[in-house]
Formats: sequence, C-alpha cells, structure tokens
Amino acid sequence: MHIHILGICGTFMGGLAALAREAGHKVTGCDAGVYPPMSDQLRALGIDLIEGFGADQLALRPDAWIVGNVVSRARKPDGTPRYPLMEAILDAGLPYTSGPQWLSEHVLQGRHVLAVAGTHGKTSTTSMLAWVLEHAGLQPGFLVGGVPTNFGISARLGAPTRPASRSLFVIEADEYDTAFFDKRSKFVHYRPRTAILNNLEFDHADIFDDLAAIERQFHHLVRTVPSTGRVIANGLEESVQRVLHMGCWSELRSFGAAVSDFCAQGEPHSFDVLERGKPVARVAWDLTGVHDQLNALAAIAAAEHVGVPPQAAARALREFRSVKRRMEVRGSVAGVTVYDDFAHHPTAIRTTVDGLRRKVGAQRILAVFEPRSNTMKLGAMKAQLPWSLEQADLSFCHSGGLDWDAAEALAPMGGRARVCASIDEVVREVAQAARPGDHVLCMSNGGFGDVHAKLLRALAAPQPEAA
Repeated sequence: MHIHILGICGTFMGGLAALAREAGHKVTGCDAGVYPPMSDQLRALGIDLIEGFGADQLALRPDAWIVGNVVSRARKPDGTPRYPLMEAILDAGLPYTSGPQWLSEHVLQGRHVLAVAGTHGKTSTTSMLAWVLEHAGLQPGFLVGGVPTNFGISARLGAPTRPASRSLFVIEADEYDTAFFDKRSKFVHYRPRTAILNNLEFDHADIFDDLAAIERQFHHLVRTVPSTGRVIANGLEESVQRVLHMGCWSELRSFGAAVSDFCAQGEPHSFDVLERGKPVARVAWDLTGVHDQLNALAAIAAAEHVGVPPQAAARALREFRSVKRRMEVRGSVAGVTVYDDFAHHPTAIRTTVDGLRRKVGAQRILAVFEPRSNTMKLGAMKAQLPWSLEQADLSFCHSGGLDWDAAEALAPMGGRARVCASIDEVVREVAQAARPGDHVLCMSNGGFGDVHAKLLRALAAPQPEAA
C-alpha cells in the first residue's frame, strides 16, 4: 500500500509514518516548516518529504491519503485555500482518513494497547512504560510524541505475538482532535486495555470551551476500556476523579496520593514505591522532578497489569534515559549549560523549572520561552506565566506573533522578566546576561528558531562590555 501523509512532520504523524514504513508500506508525505527531531528521523527512514501542500501532489496517486489535524479548510486573506491538496482530494472524491483511524485499523487491531493520557507527562510516561516492558523482554510496539533516548526512535511495531497473550503496544494518547472532519479526541480510536489518566487541566483553548469539555472527552476514553482492562488514575487530581465519577467499568488502580494503590516515599531522584502501603520497589535515577516521580508510579502500575512486577519495573527505570527535548542538554559553553525542553503550558513550565531547581540548587536559572501553542497564542493562560516562572532567576519571553501584550502579562515579575520581539534579540539578551555557572532553559513546543544552537554560538563569542 502507498500512503501519502498530509502533515507528516508532526510528532504523531511522523511516528505513524515510521510504523507504516516498518510494516512494508510505501510512505510519502508533505508538510511546511520542518524541524528536528522528527525531520531527522523521517529522512533516516528514507521517506520522501515534499514541502508544502500543493495540489500537484495528486499525481502521486497513493492508495490512501492520511490527513493530519494540522490540515483544515481554511482560506488565505485572498480567498485561496491554505491546503490546496486537501481541496483537490475532496474535489476528486479520493479515499482519505485520519492518522488515528488508520493506526487503529492497520496497527492496533488485536493488540493489548496501553494508552497514556493526560495534559502533561504523556511523552515521558509513555517512554518510561515502553522501556519497562522492553527491559522485561516483552518487546512492545510503541508510538511516542518524542524520541525516547533508550530507543532512539519515536515508534516501532514491536514483536507481532506473545506466547498465550496479545502483543503489546504503548501509545501516547492525545486529547487533541483527530482531524478537521473528525472532532473527537485522538485517543477514542485506540481502544486500550490499560489506560493511564495522568493529570487533567484546561488546555487547547482553540478547540475546548472549558475544562468540563475536556473531562467529557477523557470519559469517552474510559468508556472504551473493557471490563477486563485497567484504568490507572492520578489520585491527586480532582479533575480525574470527576471523570471517574461519570462511570468506570474496569479495574481501577490509583497512584500519587498517600492513600493510593501506588505511592512514593522519598525524594524524586531516589524513592521507595509503596503498593497499598507496603514497600515493593525502589527507584534511583537521574530525574529530579516531582512530576517525574508521579510518571514513574503510573508506568509501574501499568506494567504490573501486563505481568511486570514493580521491582522489575523499578530496575528498568534506573536505566531510563528520558526523552529528547525533555531537559535535554544541548551543550555547555564558558561555564553556561543550555537545555531544551518541550514545556509550553504554564503548569509544565513550572514543573520543568522546579525539576531543574532541584538539580542545580542555588545556581542561576535563565528561563527562555515562547508562548507558541494554540492555547498560549490565544492568551488564555497568560496570567499564570509569572507563577510558572517563580523559581527562575531571569526569564526571557519571545513575543513574536502574539496578539496580546507579553510585557503586561509578565509585569508582576518586575526586572526578572524581559520580552524580546525576535529570536536574535532573545539570543543577544540572554548571552549578555549569562555568566559562568548559569543554566539556560529553553522551552517551546516548536523549533524555537534554533535558538539553542544560536545561544551556544553567541555564548562562545566575546561579549561586549556592559555600559
């Protein structure tokens, strides 16, 4: 089968492309604004990428068109379509489907799916769970919205069968909508037998009116878990509890709270795992955030459902090496360390900065971020930014493309916050402010104009004397 993927460089669609290629399909795709790590992975797989969404791609004549949720029926100011290829597909009456639907029908069918849902921590927890199962010799398939360092790829099919049981597939279960023609959350297509509800708060203001609307989508996921399945819920989250109160027909296990089935005792970098109050394992690793600790508990509870004891899961987590773009060190120059992280929601920014603070102690943290997600571009959470950046010594906001006043939103931080209209200005300001021993934490859910490499080059160059 030849499939052509519209929006192939998104983390989900890029992973789907890798799975289709591994399964023996011919894969081509198109997108605009390509950035690593997904672009690197696709090129390494030999998948041909076409820049843009031109209608001339109809000449490829694939068996199916897979449409990413970046594609819409939107028009440019002059009235022409933003996605001419999609218009041509519709006009010609050609077969098309969404990525989640294709995945469900061609990859997930007949497998034991372990789905990781939540506003934050999906990528890290999915990566942890996949690694725990791999370490146990179960050879799971997986699709992660990032690149787990332990694997070096974001997706694979895994072992086709297991003795006397279904083969395993671990998937990052996103609540964002499926496609312009299917406004259900992606995760309703996956039909998991094991589902993690990690946390839940308001996000995606471009498609959800309020938190209650998101909670309804999460309950749609819960409805798809069979009675022989397991739902694993964060016991610290009131929103998750509201979802469960709508109805749950599967085994329910909780984590996080002191009275949960699984809880932690100790600091995030070294802690005992308690199952119903009894110590069953110990995790000692390089991660330092409270959110990392909670993610680990969720992964341990999910792995237990498919036969991996907590002690074995904890041993695997000691060798877990996180995910690209999750507190990833991009380099050190002149005593200044530059990190890359995917955080973009205020809560994720806060937990990421907190994790780095726990690691570096009193050393200075310079937080560099861009409000790039659809929710942040709308300004829906701008009031939370000062709170999210409390533990940073200095913060630098790239305000390019925003329709709201970033300086006004960050005014409560006083001189600790600076707003820059361009990437070059960000680089210049940070390079001038940084000094040996500092930690520069860059946070964005996009390529951020390659700010990391530009910062490292600027830090290596002699800085002008302050006036």
